Amino acid sequence: MKQSLVHVALVVRDYDEAIAFYTQKLHFTLVEDTYQPEQDKRWVVVAPPGSNGATLLLARASKPEQQPFIGNQTGGRVFLFLNTDDFWRDYRDMLAQGIHFVREPRQADYGLVAVFEDLYGNLWDLLQLNPDHPLSNRKD
Repeated sequence: MKQSLVHVALVVRDYDEAIAFYTQKLHFTLVEDTYQPEQDKRWVVVAPPGSNGATLLLARASKPEQQPFIGNQTGGRVFLFLNTDDFWRDYRDMLAQGIHFVREPRQADYGLVAVFEDLYGNLWDLLQLNPDHPLSNRKD
């Protein structure tokens, strides 16, 4: 049996501002942006550069009860984990792009890590896994 995660839905306030943040500041690729008239919504998918794993589905909050979860999908816990092949390159670039880091870089048992916020306040780990980590050379 082989399975994989395809998309992780991220509740956003506005499609275009979310696309701009992820493609311009984090350099993600816009994989798909398709209008779905029957539901009056868009199917917007972005992916980290060079990734062939799971993607982010940017899902605009469409009901009032979804609004409070924008930026707080996990109650303030780190929600998403962005692994890189060059931590310091991406860390410096993200600082230059105005990305706010809430925890400075540190060496952990599993690799180098720092915590940043996306445009809505969701917390992410920027990390570079150690070469001996089971996921560092993962092939999807």
